Amino acid sequence: MTVLVTGSSGHLGEALVRTLRANGHAAVGLDVIPGPCTDEVGSIADRACVARCMEGVDTVLHAATLHKPHVATHSRAAFVETNVTGVLVLMEATARARVRAFVMTSTTSAFGDALKPPPGAPAAWIDEVVTPVPKNIYGVTKTAAEDLCQLFHRNEGLAAIVLRTSRFFPEEDDDPQARAAYADDNAKANEYLFRRVAIEDVVDAHLAAAERAPSIGFGKYIISATTPFRREDCARLRAEAPAVVSLRASGWEEEYARRGWRMFPSIDRVYDNALARRELGWRPKWDFAAIVKRLRETGDLRGPLASAIGEKGYHPQRFEGRPYPVGDG
Repeated sequence: MTVLVTGSSGHLGEALVRTLRANGHAAVGLDVIPGPCTDEVGSIADRACVARCMEGVDTVLHAATLHKPHVATHSRAAFVETNVTGVLVLMEATARARVRAFVMTSTTSAFGDALKPPPGAPAAWIDEVVTPVPKNIYGVTKTAAEDLCQLFHRNEGLAAIVLRTSRFFPEEDDDPQARAAYADDNAKANEYLFRRVAIEDVVDAHLAAAERAPSIGFGKYIISATTPFRREDCARLRAEAPAVVSLRASGWEEEYARRGWRMFPSIDRVYDNALARRELGWRPKWDFAAIVKRLRETGDLRGPLASAIGEKGYHPQRFEGRPYPVGDG
């Protein structure tokens, strides 16, 4: 298997290339920024560049994107150029090359305002049935790219899988209130209950999707750590989350007390990965209980792959008092 990985200088792209090569697969890394796993420096919107990279490729893992942290620093046109035009160029080249599988990294951010229930309402249970309501140019362009995948499957017979990933980045939260109220690792550990996923599991999901794509044809899947919660918990999660966590995932209390950590008092959404586990044969290893166990044993949330890649950030410059500026876009 020869795999083209776009965004190979980014957090996920590097993780994909590292894992593929470690497993004996040939991988070609493409990114606009040089990096240790990038073989070709260029844009996914550059047709000549993409054509060069596509030679001999039978699988494309498309992780390149402008992200939510770029909304305040990049124009809407730049988002369209990368997140929509770039996908179109890739898919046209993929269809011409008769590549066996195309896997696109999307985002749970595409759900947008569907993730925010009104005050007093139960937490939102987010599965693939929920209709996205994008709230910025990032979400709009990612849902447009998802539709392109479906179009190329229908019109060109391309096997295309969309993975809507939840949080796996190591950077600090962009919410100043969350940063002020919780230690960074405390907040990230809490998020494994409902909105975070380990990079190792994201990589495994992409590899599983590439394997199953020809038999599935087209599909969209939520990629997040397996939640211990049930739909019937949603009302209590909004009002008294710690009690529900103790009910569904006991064993964290002592480790949290030892560290001086706190559980979130309220949880407003839960990502359900059941469809991905069922249809992709994906078996995520790192849920909340496994993360607490690793904390107890090693003192670190991160696994070896995340530690090796480290933090990359989203901008060449630093922003005082915050990881990046937040814009509405």
